Amino acid sequence: MIIKEWNEDDQPREKLFSRGCLALSDTELLAILIGSGNKEDSALSISRRILSDTSHNLGVLSKYSVQHLVKFRGIGKAKAILIIAALELGRRGRVSKNMKKVQLCSSGSVFELMQPLIGELDHEEFWILLLNNANKIQFKWRLSMGGITATLVDVRLIYKKAIEHGATSIILCHNHPSGNRKPSQSDIVLTKKVIKGGGILDIKVLDHIIVAGKAYYSFADEGAL
Repeated sequence: MIIKEWNEDDQPREKLFSRGCLALSDTELLAILIGSGNKEDSALSISRRILSDTSHNLGVLSKYSVQHLVKFRGIGKAKAILIIAALELGRRGRVSKNMKKVQLCSSGSVFELMQPLIGELDHEEFWILLLNNANKIQFKWRLSMGGITATLVDVRLIYKKAIEHGATSIILCHNHPSGNRKPSQSDIVLTKKVIKGGGILDIKVLDHIIVAGKAYYSFADEGAL
């Protein structure tokens, strides 16, 4: 049977088998995860409805919870969990790929590493990158996570972890869910506070990166360190 003669729910699977992943649209890939439709809708039509709700933005879809997904007719808890798990695997794959670039040579390389981790979150997270003399990552650590507009940062914990791992320098990184890449006054005050603490311990703060969706702000690039 040729593809067009298959049941509509099976067409994307056969298409992937015969032509590969790149031949499929986002709608078709999502339909494969959904698996099967119901009496009223095929997996493809359910997929179209979900993606339409996100304006065909996979970044938005990656933020959907199980509770949100099950609101779509034809999506139960099991299918919602499968969709979320698949999107999370894709995100982790991007992180693993970027981790191969262990030597950080610019603010852009830090952004490439951290954007898949925190760039699409709906809450703030503060991360610390601990580096050696060659600017190679010794340890990557989420210090804290908070609400939509703020997260708490304990400078003592930063340098406790830096000393434990023998770091000679650190890079601060956090996200702005609002999409505004400009630092707040509290961001500026915190950065100065961390730099002051590092001066005493001879651990240099190389940069503070603010990730705002697909854009970022670098304190080092802007001469703000």
